[in-house]
Parts: sequence; structure tokens; C-alpha cells
Amino acid sequence: MKKLSLIFLAVSVIVFASCKDKKQKEAEKDFNYASVEIPAFNADSAFAYVKNQCDFGPRVPESKAHKACGDYLVSFFKQYADTVIEQNFTSKLYNGKEVKGRNIIVSFNLASTDRALFSAHWDSRAWADNDADEKNHKTPIIGANDGASGVGVLMEIARCLKAKPTSVGVDIVLFDVEDQGCPEWDKTDIEDQSDWCLGSQYWAKNLHIPFYQAKYGILLDMVGYSNPLFVKESQSMYYAPSIMNKVWQIAKDKGYGNMFSDEQIGGVMDDHIWVNKDAKIPMIDIVQHDPTGSFFPYWHTVKDDITCISKNTLKAVGDVCLVAIYSAS
Repeated sequence: MKKLSLIFLAVSVIVFASCKDKKQKEAEKDFNYASVEIPAFNADSAFAYVKNQCDFGPRVPESKAHKACGDYLVSFFKQYADTVIEQNFTSKLYNGKEVKGRNIIVSFNLASTDRALFSAHWDSRAWADNDADEKNHKTPIIGANDGASGVGVLMEIARCLKAKPTSVGVDIVLFDVEDQGCPEWDKTDIEDQSDWCLGSQYWAKNLHIPFYQAKYGILLDMVGYSNPLFVKESQSMYYAPSIMNKVWQIAKDKGYGNMFSDEQIGGVMDDHIWVNKDAKIPMIDIVQHDPTGSFFPYWHTVKDDITCISKNTLKAVGDVCLVAIYSAS
């Protein structure tokens, strides 16, 4: 993902204002977790799941590593979920090239109409265009934090949901072709930044179940770095402020206030934009992005590998998400 442009933000304020309706506001419900039994999040397992993805190599769409990792993820979730749907699609990259993608949709407790949505992206960027060494700018990245970390957390959450089913329905959507937006070395100007998040754009316009809805959504992006700071991203605060505030309160109550800051930042072009805008599901983004404007030190570089990942950070994010899920049961 990348930071939203000022032009996009200006247009978004107008568009978003028309999208916020009573249904979305009612979805921002309280999380009541004072006496809820929450299953234990295993950080060792989550770390192993992140490493397993990285071991395939860069998961650039249409590569051998991408297909192999996608097959691994589908096989993994079939062990735990009620259903796993593979949503195949074709989209155009910033340069007009068509690319095939695969969104992976994982569902628990299909009988419930009271649903929660969790997501991450599972592809990794084709270019290390933010690397300090210009020679690496066209090298694919491993994407341990930028992609694999969020997926690893959701894999461990799936294990927890199998071990302790919830009364609410939970859907996990792994978006593909999220991180293939125009590289820094290419001067193509795409003002609305619609060249990013192609998998979520497709899913939001082509829901896997007709008229699918969820009460709230949480997107996980870059949630494994060893020294994280998660601040309140502005589009999350616009669409679903009470959800974001309650999730941040959960983090503080769990003792993770040093990671989850009340500081606010500008908008981030990420999958939650399209889920909010087109699917009309109020979704927030838990994303590593500090007030200085930096995502994390190795963002879109060849150094975004497994050495970036902290079990403590994975556990913090996993614990917070589990409380959100089980407190609504």
C-alpha cells in the first residue's frame, strides 16, 4: 500500500460522506469482553506460518512461488474452516498488463447472519523500489512484514476458531494483487491510485456471496515488525471511528498501549478503502505507520524478510483480534 494523495483525499471526503449511512453506524457496536473466555494465541505458530510463506520466495502474482503459496494457504485453511472459496480474477496493472489473481475466502459458522470480517493481503511486491540500493529497485521482495505477517496472524486465528467456535460468523479474506501498484521508478501518474489493491477492488464489487454483509471489518497490514507503532489511520477513523476506538481500547486493556497509539495519521491506500467504499462494510486498518510518514524501516526493500518479524508483535495483534471476535459472541 501507499499513502493517499491529497487529490484522492479531497475527492474521497465527498464520496465517503455519501457512503456513511445508518446501517454502517449501527454496525459500530460495543465489544463486551469483561467475562469472555478468549482462546490463547500461539505466537510460535503464527511466526511459523509467516516463515512458511516466506520460504516460498517472493509471492509475485503468476509466479511459481505465488501459486505454491496460494495452494498451501488453501490447504491450510481447509483443515480449520467450514468453507474455503478461491475467487479467481483478472485485473490490469498500472501499465495495462493483465494479471491473474486469486482471493482466498475462509468462513466459519455459516449459519450466523451476525458476521465479522478479517483480512490481509498475501501477495508480495514485485519491486524493491524503496530500497536504499538502486540496484535492487526491480528486485521482488520477500514481504515478511508487508503481507505475510497479517496472513500468519489470521492463520493462527483460524486455528483458534476451530478449537473454540463462536456464535458469530467470521470470514477471513486474503486479498491478492494488493502490492503491485506503480513503482517509484516509473513516472506513470495515476491520481486516484486505483492501481493498488486490485484484489480487494474485485472482491468488493463481486462479493463471494450475493449481498454479503459483516458488522465490522479489520484489515491487518505490516503487523509483525519488532518495534511497531500502530496509529489511527484517517480513513479508518472516517468510516468506523467507534470500531477503531474500541479496538484500540482493547489493546490498551491488554497491555499493548505502547504499540497502539492514539495519534492520528493521514490516509493510507489499502484494502480497507475499497471494502468501505464499494462493499459498504465499515472496516479499519491496523497498519504499521508512524506520524513521521514512515511505514517501517524495510518497507518495499529486500530487507523485508523473516528477520524483521517479532513474535511479541504478532501476539499483540492476534490477542486484540481474538478479543474483538469473541467479545461479540
